[in-house]
Amino acid sequence: MTPDSTLDHSPRMTPLERRASGSLASIFALRMLGLFLVLPVFALEARHYVGGDDPARIGLAMGIYGLTQGVLQIPFGMASDRWGRKRVIVTGLLVFAAGSVLAALADSLNGLIWGRALQGAGAVSAAVTAMLADLTRDNVRTKAMALIGASIGLMFALSLVLSPLLTSWIGLSGLFTMTALLSLGGVAVVIWGVPHEPQQHKDAGRGGLREVLAHAGLIRLNVGVFVLHAVQLAMWVAIPALLVQAGLPKNEHWQIYLLAVLGSFVLMGGVLFPLERRGYLRAVFLVSIGLIAVVQLALLGVASGTASVTTLGWLLFAFFCGFNVLEATQPSLVSRLAPAHSRGAAIGVYNTLQSLGLFAGGWLGGTLVKNYGVQGLFVTCMTFMVIWLVVAWPMSVPSRKTST
Repeated sequence: MTPDSTLDHSPRMTPLERRASGSLASIFALRMLGLFLVLPVFALEARHYVGGDDPARIGLAMGIYGLTQGVLQIPFGMASDRWGRKRVIVTGLLVFAAGSVLAALADSLNGLIWGRALQGAGAVSAAVTAMLADLTRDNVRTKAMALIGASIGLMFALSLVLSPLLTSWIGLSGLFTMTALLSLGGVAVVIWGVPHEPQQHKDAGRGGLREVLAHAGLIRLNVGVFVLHAVQLAMWVAIPALLVQAGLPKNEHWQIYLLAVLGSFVLMGGVLFPLERRGYLRAVFLVSIGLIAVVQLALLGVASGTASVTTLGWLLFAFFCGFNVLEATQPSLVSRLAPAHSRGAAIGVYNTLQSLGLFAGGWLGGTLVKNYGVQGLFVTCMTFMVIWLVVAWPMSVPSRKTST
């Protein structure tokens, strides 16, 4: 019996749901740790490769991962609807590992570009998220999605600490080798750790992409994830410089990030889940969007002078409070709104917009800072958040189902 077919409305996870959430979150964690370990040092280390004197091509090598992943999220999601989640996840992780090996063996920037592109081609996020939705009930799904969000946030913070140390020992090629090994570890988790997928999803037909693209509720969520990740990456073009101006050395930034991320997860666990059980999910969702808009307004204010580290720390804490709530609730809502036979396609579209948001945010953030300064950046980010709030306002939270 699958989680969706049970009549148990308890907010507590069943043993199956705990196993599914933990194992699938660990797949995300292993994969994202491999990615995040490379990012803090990539721009500096890539200069030592043949062709590494071109900043634009270094930027291409960093960003092409997001581009290929964005392009392939929908095909991978639809494939998981047709051929089964586990098969597609294993295939994607093997592709990701192959790209990591290619990058580890590279001796030129061109080799790094091809390796990063192949890494992105292993676009398993939609299939992993869809499988988590298959194996959890509606009333615990936000909690399960939050576990994945927490694993990603913790891997980001951990990578900021480990990356410089590991690079001094094994170099960039060694980091890519570690990434390949972590991806193979993810394959082992899929095979031996993840519960069997429900038979009805293994036997489902091709997901209805047209049905997904025409769904008003899913459109709102897709707009939202694009804006959220564009704003997230765009603001990080300016945040490190603001921290340095406030007197915090670059090698100590991780302390602020780690405290902000961990504190926001503690607050989210104590606020989001109880309010969701009481029927206030829509209110929490909209308040979180508004909170990030207010953070952008506050950053606009402090950017005109020299903010203190404490002020920036509190603003980052507030940002991550809103961000993590939205990161947990949006994929949960997508899985509840999408028809079961098109769940992989729906999450594929959602993850595509997420990847394109990251790609657009990096480009837009750099362009705005170059032409209009950090004030122009934060005005634009605040405007985007207000537009999203208007788009999201008519949303309604779908009722919990007892079967798919």
